[in-house]
Formats: sequence, structure tokens, C-alpha cells
Amino acid sequence: MHLNYLALVVPGFLMMVGIEYLAAKKQNKAYFSYDDSILNISVGIAERLLNLFVVGIFYQVFDYIHRNYALLDIPENVYTWIILFMLVDLVWYWYHRFGHEVNLFWSAHIVHHQSEEFNFTVSARITVFQYFIRTGFWCVLPLVGFPASMLAIMLLIHGAYAFFLHTRMVGKLGILEHIIVTPSHHRVHHASNEQYLDKNYGDMLIIWDKLFGTYAEEKEEPVYGLTKPLESKSFLWQHFHFTMELFTAVKQTRGIWNKVKLLFSKPEHVPGHIRAALEKTFLQPKKQVKFTINLRGYVTTQLVISLAALFCVILFEHYLTIPFMIVSTLFILITLINCGAILEQRSYIFYLEFIRMILLSVASYVYLENLLVPAILGICVVYTTLYFTSMQKRYYRLVYGIANP
Repeated sequence: MHLNYLALVVPGFLMMVGIEYLAAKKQNKAYFSYDDSILNISVGIAERLLNLFVVGIFYQVFDYIHRNYALLDIPENVYTWIILFMLVDLVWYWYHRFGHEVNLFWSAHIVHHQSEEFNFTVSARITVFQYFIRTGFWCVLPLVGFPASMLAIMLLIHGAYAFFLHTRMVGKLGILEHIIVTPSHHRVHHASNEQYLDKNYGDMLIIWDKLFGTYAEEKEEPVYGLTKPLESKSFLWQHFHFTMELFTAVKQTRGIWNKVKLLFSKPEHVPGHIRAALEKTFLQPKKQVKFTINLRGYVTTQLVISLAALFCVILFEHYLTIPFMIVSTLFILITLINCGAILEQRSYIFYLEFIRMILLSVASYVYLENLLVPAILGICVVYTTLYFTSMQKRYYRLVYGIANP
């Protein structure tokens, strides 16, 4: 069978998170919070899922540029691998720095910095939109003459290394602090303390930050998250709130040149009152949610289902049709949206559940030769439609403990 063994990243990730959680618990360190971890992993599932549709395109772009426009014919040997390592790290530094200092790029990167905790789950907070921006930066390397295969391998190495930086369990590493990026350096980068803002952009080597004046040593305990924390656990709001803020600010700015300048200026140039206005328009009032056993159990179950589905989709990627991939993606994305909505005890979750049930019914009818499962799901859809209000109240009582949230 032609399986995609990159699917093993999913259980590998969960294993490392579990080890870190148990180690922190043993030391009585409160490094994890339930809702924060759920949100972090939800963002990561969406990124891995959507990345299946575009990662091949990125590779083809690198390969096309190399075959048609490469300035040099660079061979693969020890020296060129070392040079590529240095160049990838340098490009990564500038991509990362622009991701913080340019509004258009920050709208994609901000999701990575929303977590108010700092552990391995935070490494999953990456969006597919970041990959489109990164690709534009990486294109300079095949243009110079590095083959797409070399670049792809080096990017995988850099991505894997970055995962291990997101932890509070590792202290300072002595002399290595002067050479490589360590968890201590990256804790500074994720901090919202004023003296830590816009520091330590490097991915594997800290020398670039020291060279370009963006280095800061970890001296006091970092406070994690955005300087203005989000007022919502909504999956969609996390992804698009700053895009909406930026679009609103551009719309309110007079003159084409001033609009363009705002897109490429720093995030602090987006007026702070815009987010408050958008929150008032698009978000329901914040609720004090009691995390009951039922609520936690249900959300955890949804996340486990999403992770299992993601694992299967990646593993059997080469055997799945595009329509099935699309239906699976929609089902998982709705599940992730639902997880955030349940954590906020929103009333519209039942409608999302209904949509998921319909998707399951259609998918099972199309792809299963046995009609038993589609028939059962179809009966559930019909029954729910006929007794919608009654089923809705029972559902809310089961999940929230109340009939009308």
C-alpha cells in the first residue's frame, strides 16, 4: 500500500504533549489550561488538514522556479547543504520579522501568538495562510539555484526544530544560548512584556537577532499572549479578527497611498478602538462558562474524533477522492468551530451539529456500499428535523446542563 507515513506526526505530537503535561504535573507546574490547549490543537488540526491541499503546489512552485529561472546550478554536497542551512535560517529570520512588523503578514501570523500559555500545544498554532506568505520568501532560494528537493528537506528540519522551542520545561542551556535558538529565547519571543516585544525572531540560530539588533535575554518571567488578549474562544474569530480590523482600518483611511502604507506598516498603526467595535458587532456577550464533566467530555470527544479523522485522511491521502477529501475537511472544520462555540456555551452549536449529521449522511450514502449506516443517519436527520426544538433542548441540557443557554 502507498501510505503517507507523515500521518505519524499526529500521534507523535500527542505523545510529546502528553509527556510534557505529565512532567509539568509531577513538578506541580500549571503550564496547561484545558480551554487553551483545546484551542491550540484545534488550530493545528485545521492547518494540517488544509495543508494537504496546497503543500504539493508549494513544492511545484519551487521546482518550476529552479528549472526555469535558477541563476546558478548548485550541486548537492556537504558544503551546499551547510550554505542552504544558513540561508534558510536567514530567510526565516526576515520572514518572521516581517510577520510581526507588517500588518498584512501579521494578520496571518497573529494566530500563533494568541495563546496565553506556553507549551508544546502552542507549536500547533499555525495557519495555512502563513504557508502562502512563507512560500514567497522561500522562492528566493530556488531562484539562486537550490533544488526544490533540498529546500523541502531543510524546511522540514526547521519546522521540526521549532516544535521543541515551545516549552517552559527546559531552562537555559549554557553556552548554547549564544549560538542556537533555545526555548528560553523563544519564550521571550512569545511574551507580551514590553521589554520582550518584537524580539528573538530566529528559528535555529540566534546570531541573526544579535546581528540585526532584535535579541533579548530572558530575565523576568514572561507573560504570554497578545498585548490585548482576545475576548473570544471562537475558532473563526481567532483566525480572522485582525484581518477584519485591518480591512476596517484601511476602509476608514483616506487616499490610496495611505491605504497601501497602512497595509505594510506596523500593527500598532491599526487603531485599537476598531477591535472593540468589531467585538461589539460580531461577538455575543462573554459568558462565565462552568466546565462541567459533560462539557469537557463532549469537547474532548470532538477533538479526538477530529484528530483520528486527520490521521486517517493523511495516512490514506493517495487513496481518497477529491470530493471525499472536501467532505471530510468540511466535517472536521465544522467540528473545530463547534469546539470553540461549546467552550463559550453558544446556542448555535446545535445547528452545527445538524449540519454535521447531514454531511455524515450524504458521505456514508455515497461512499459506503452497505446502506445500513446511511439509513440510520438519514432517520436521525428526519427525526431531528421533525422534533427540532425538543431535540435542541435535550442536547443543550446534556452538554450545558441547561435547556436554554
